[in-house]
Amino acid sequence: MKWLLELAGGTGGLSWVAVKAVLMFAVTIVGLRLGERRTLAHLGAFDFAVAVAIGAIIGRTVTASSASFATGAVALVTLLGAHRLVAFARRHDGTSPMTRWSRRGPEAATVGLIAKHGLTFPVGFGADARAVAGLTGAFVNPDPVYLQSTSFVLDPAGKVVVSIYSSGAICRLVPDDVAGLVRYVRERAAASA
Repeated sequence: MKWLLELAGGTGGLSWVAVKAVLMFAVTIVGLRLGERRTLAHLGAFDFAVAVAIGAIIGRTVTASSASFATGAVALVTLLGAHRLVAFARRHDGTSPMTRWSRRGPEAATVGLIAKHGLTFPVGFGADARAVAGLTGAFVNPDPVYLQSTSFVLDPAGKVVVSIYSSGAICRLVPDDVAGLVRYVRERAAASA
């Protein structure tokens, strides 16, 4: 029976661990909900570091008997506040030192993606989302502003065969569906010729 107590580490502090876990969970949820939408949605390198730090703060606060809930909550709120400031600066001011420090510019990121994937076709970036939406009918996310996925399949003459407009995280063209559509259009064209 002594080995069971050794394994459990004593049970006297378990109720406080549970209380601190619930409280830290609540602070985290409130902090993330009050933060920018992008707090963890985009998960770039900077965002990943923040996510790891959030996990470390929560884990340490909940399991360490020497760490109080107040200490963990203050550390978590401070981290989320700093992340929100950086996210705000990245979105609203492309010239500040904080912005240049926290991310590469869109052109550098685009060039990197083109090289990484060996793309040989034109790639656009930095377009005015609302202007493009006015021309194509695409949905625009309000904050942060970006175009939702809008896809077109064109025939050889450049006529739109299929258009797909997404207003959220689903409704995307997938390669197998496009290949099937191309086969269908070719077969139909050959049958009518």
